[in-house]
Amino acid sequence: MILDNGRFTNMSREYSLTPKRVPRVETPFRRIVTEIPAPGSIPTLEKLYRTEPVAMRGQPPVLWDRAEGFQVWDAYGNQWIDWSSGVLITNAGHGRQEIIDAVTRQAQSRLLTTYCFPSEIRAALVDRLASLLPEPLKKVFLLTTGSETVECAIKLCRSHGVKAGGRGKHVIVSYDKAFHGRTLGSQQAGGIPALKEWIVNLDPGFAQVPFPDGFRTPDTSFDHFQRCLREQGVEPQNVAGVILETYQGGSAAFAPPAYMQALRQWCSGHKALLVCDEVQAGFGRCGTLWGFEHYGIVPDLVCFGKGISSSLPLAAVVGRPDVMDLHPAGSMTSTHTGNPVCCAAALASIELIVGENLADNAARVGGLMHQRLRGLQAKYPQIGRVDGRGLVAGLACVRPGGKEPDADLAWDVVRRSVEKGVLMFTPVGFGGATVKIAPPLVITEAAILDSVTALEEAFAEATVAVAAA
Repeated sequence: MILDNGRFTNMSREYSLTPKRVPRVETPFRRIVTEIPAPGSIPTLEKLYRTEPVAMRGQPPVLWDRAEGFQVWDAYGNQWIDWSSGVLITNAGHGRQEIIDAVTRQAQSRLLTTYCFPSEIRAALVDRLASLLPEPLKKVFLLTTGSETVECAIKLCRSHGVKAGGRGKHVIVSYDKAFHGRTLGSQQAGGIPALKEWIVNLDPGFAQVPFPDGFRTPDTSFDHFQRCLREQGVEPQNVAGVILETYQGGSAAFAPPAYMQALRQWCSGHKALLVCDEVQAGFGRCGTLWGFEHYGIVPDLVCFGKGISSSLPLAAVVGRPDVMDLHPAGSMTSTHTGNPVCCAAALASIELIVGENLADNAARVGGLMHQRLRGLQAKYPQIGRVDGRGLVAGLACVRPGGKEPDADLAWDVVRRSVEKGVLMFTPVGFGGATVKIAPPLVITEAAILDSVTALEEAFAEATVAVAAA
């Protein structure tokens, strides 16, 4: 990205800081009454541009003021339906009073941090998480970000591999097009080549295979997995672990259940750990409490983050006790592990998700959402694929006549949707050619229908603009 006269460029696509007149919007859930970006927000946006790295300028220039439930407001009278959940964080909804109260109580207790010293609130959270997960996922290690959990999972896979088969058993198998984070190990496990260029000397102990989504990779057979490993010279006995997103963050694509069940058997047979990255998929997002339930399997390790607290930075690795206990006391810690305030937020969020049956709501309302999105796909051939489950979806934008990703169209649809009062983003996978949809799990059917109306208007305008160009 480069800054150019108040504009920022992301692979030749730009958001302008010059306010633009847009049609007024007034529905029960959406309101746009100013130019976009709002003129009053420009001084703050310019301050951020001066003092933050260019890399922080990837989102539409909407200056958030407050957020509640499934809606976001700025300070200038505009109101959006949030189809981002703050990048899949606010599963229980924005600004839930129960979470605010839990955070306030914990802060007022004057216990704000403990390092790894024990605390009641941390004990309560790890016990609650373990109680909700199936056997053998019963040991919980709290961290801060999803990237940290992936790094930890890699460490545990290799430690387990060396113990089971010697130092040659260290290969980590992951999937193309995957996103696992932005740290060194997590980006090597990731499957987006552009994000790895900075690493230069890639670890040869990572191997990648195609993700069986049935669209970008037509062959969804498990034989394809084994064939790809053979072609790369990877012997099964040398694989320490296989890691994959439960659904791919860049597309919201799931693997076929039969493939995942075969992968589970393969990992067990070769003493390799199966790791599901549920940083986006967990806590009700997919219409089940855990995304991996769609596959009828239980992994050896699970990475959680984002929706765990619906608010504050917290993440967790949960796994088999024999794997989680591989490292001795004091050798696998984190400065902010189990921060008391974050734990309080997570406990409150989990009780909301469970107590209000938000996974069920995601399945029910998500069913309506996917039905309407498939209707859009039938109308616009530029939507090559609709992926997802529950309240996550990805619309793959393609160029006419094929599967070639059309990032320009996706970006334009997102821009126009924001101007119509629906807030969303294009993820980094597939060159930004997916329109990602992930509202808070408290969203209603009426708000979904209103959102899809705006999205359809955005697609209609964007496709006309492309045709005229």
